[in-house]
Amino acid sequence: MAKAERVSKPRTRVVSSGTCGASFYGEPQMTASGERFNPSAMTAAHKTLPLGSRVRVTNPNNGDSVTVRINDRGPYVGGRCLDLSEAAFDAIGNTGSGVMTVKYEVLAR
Repeated sequence: MAKAERVSKPRTRVVSSGTCGASFYGEPQMTASGERFNPSAMTAAHKTLPLGSRVRVTNPNNGDSVTVRINDRGPYVGGRCLDLSEAAFDAIGNTGSGVMTVKYEVLAR
């Protein structure tokens, strides 16, 4: 019997991380990157991260996580650092709550 080869995914390097409040938005609009906002896409807004950055967002209450691409600026509400698309928020939590505390990891390009 042949020995099975173990295939591993390349590890993603984490550039920075933290914890903050996250909200979501779902209204169609133009984003800071110039693309039309898609509430079904895995995207998010952040005040200072470079547009195109990838961020892994985890809900510490259930361990669910999603990777989003930063394509907009915001949120402009104190205590929040991410404004997730409705789909990204729904993938890790309940949109009925409106806001949740998340752990985030900025991934290397």
